[in-house]
Amino acid sequence: MPNFSLHGALERFHTIYPGGEQPRAWLAPGRVNLIGEHTDYNLGLVLPMAIDLACLAVAAPAPGGKLRVYSEQFRESAEWRIEEIPDLRAKGHWSDRVIGVAWVLARNGVALTDQNLLIDSDVPLGGGLSSSAALGVALTLALGGPRPPLEIALLARKAETDFTGVPCGIMDQFVSAHGQAGAAILLDCRSLDWRAVELPKKLAIVVTNSMVKHDLASSGYRDRVAECHAAARALGVQSLRDVRPDQIDILDPLLRKRARHVITENARVEAFAAAAGRGDTAEMGRLATESHRSLRDDYEVSCAELDFLVEAALRVPGVLGARMTGGGFGGSTVTFIDPDAVQQFRPIITAGYQRFNGRVPEIHICTASQGAREIPI
Repeated sequence: MPNFSLHGALERFHTIYPGGEQPRAWLAPGRVNLIGEHTDYNLGLVLPMAIDLACLAVAAPAPGGKLRVYSEQFRESAEWRIEEIPDLRAKGHWSDRVIGVAWVLARNGVALTDQNLLIDSDVPLGGGLSSSAALGVALTLALGGPRPPLEIALLARKAETDFTGVPCGIMDQFVSAHGQAGAAILLDCRSLDWRAVELPKKLAIVVTNSMVKHDLASSGYRDRVAECHAAARALGVQSLRDVRPDQIDILDPLLRKRARHVITENARVEAFAAAAGRGDTAEMGRLATESHRSLRDDYEVSCAELDFLVEAALRVPGVLGARMTGGGFGGSTVTFIDPDAVQQFRPIITAGYQRFNGRVPEIHICTASQGAREIPI
């Protein structure tokens, strides 16, 4: 379960918005992508899992013709008149993530009502664990009401792409909405077919936050999306999902590297899921490390801090593999490790990273968790 308290959040809600109706609460998890990075917007394969870090949205009807929100992370409030919401535009503020969901709902025929909102989260901002997707999915439920998980995911993603301006794939919102306790999700980002992949019991999944924040709206993420689209156009296909390794030699060197990563990463996702099915944790770890080196060398979305954390993890006894996870340019790594070795992992990595750059990393032992849902009050 998340590190924040539902009881505490309700107390804060009543302090900020005294009186009024009894609120309801919705929880949406962040995610760690085990393998399959930068394949989602190329309509490829991904293997994420929902984690036990999450975003909470508490909401209650309120008079006054306004949508009001208070963020515990930013210790700030924002508000908008309901009738103005369909005509609003992003302004580069944290509240864009909130009003973007309301904007999408309004433009998709959902009748918005006056609401007071409080949002709280223990998903690290900019940590590569999809804090924005967790927020978007929680808000889609809070403002739009119950609906099928796929519809929730599509609406939340539309808020990112059409309002906030992040050209993301569907993976993050999909897994936040569909998360399965004890399992990852193998998702085909073209067909949206998916299946649960049970994870071996003799495997711990540890996320290490480099404390280097990334912003996908302004980072090289946009460039990679554009490069992949350019490579697909040059090859005459809809997406790099449809390309074989022997077809990319005609591309210029930069686009060839981008395409090679996507092609090999899709293959690694299938091999990783097969290894998980037969309990082959050593092969899972090998594929994860290979994925990182492809992201570092062919896709060029890693950074010195992520590379250090991966290489340091690989030197810890009991570690099977490690890779950056998320969009890159900062954020987190995911390490696959024998559960008996977890206790020694934390102090070794913490001390080494402090020597490297003076920062103290956040380290989370992650559990595959259930997807978005209403929390009884």
